[in-house]
Amino acid sequence: MEAVSRTAQWTAAARALETEREDRLFADPYARTVADEIGFELLKRYDGGGIVPFLAIRTTYLDRAITAAVEERGIRQVVFLAAGMDTRFHRLPWPDGVTVYELDRPALLEAKAELLKGEPRPAGRTRVAVPVDLTQDWTGALKEAGWKSDEPVLWVVEGLLFFLPEQAVRTLISTLSAHAAPGSVLLGDVISRAALVNPLARGFMKALEEDGNPWLFGTEDPEGLLADCGWAVREVRQPGEDGADFERWPYPVPARTVPGVPRSFLFTCDLPTTSQEVAA
Repeated sequence: MEAVSRTAQWTAAARALETEREDRLFADPYARTVADEIGFELLKRYDGGGIVPFLAIRTTYLDRAITAAVEERGIRQVVFLAAGMDTRFHRLPWPDGVTVYELDRPALLEAKAELLKGEPRPAGRTRVAVPVDLTQDWTGALKEAGWKSDEPVLWVVEGLLFFLPEQAVRTLISTLSAHAAPGSVLLGDVISRAALVNPLARGFMKALEEDGNPWLFGTEDPEGLLADCGWAVREVRQPGEDGADFERWPYPVPARTVPGVPRSFLFTCDLPTTSQEVAA
């Protein structure tokens, strides 16, 4: 697989460790399978800086937000961009009639299919793998796979934005709002710019760069970024704050007004019905 694809196995290894805790926040019985040996090797290489608790919190936050979107809002199209080794199709309690589209590079999707080939497909739901390069036009391939642009969609952008340059981030998020029907939802995560230059994370960042996976983008204003790209922000949470703690975050959370702090942000957005909603 391409170097950037291996990070998907790193995060899967972290999910496996959380699953094996007695006080686990979620159960991912497929995580150890898709992580394979390389995932645990990378987890050791990238250890430190709260990565493991952050990944447990991010997974839990998004699990709950995804479940709420399909159950409470009736969304039946779910698109994971850069799906990686995500196993939510198998493990979440999807309502009948949901179609899960997983977009990623062809080599990664092929490797994932091989790793999970012995697992039964859950009934009442459909998974469609869509091999694409997200730096190129991918909406045509998604439509050909059955996605309907005139119906609400749940976009999930997890663990992707910090790998992209800023213009690519803005183009991607704007494309999601431009190709969403009323009632659509966007979920994801992003880091602060300060996190990219944090002296305590130099070893981690250097390892990522050496492995061909440099982190390129961060923002101190995720609300502004999302609004500029056409989304109405429902909430932005930092790990450790109410709604994004789950008794896992081991560090204090400085106020957003404190400059120069490395931060991670988890967000939930809606497609606005008017331009005023975005500005609000």
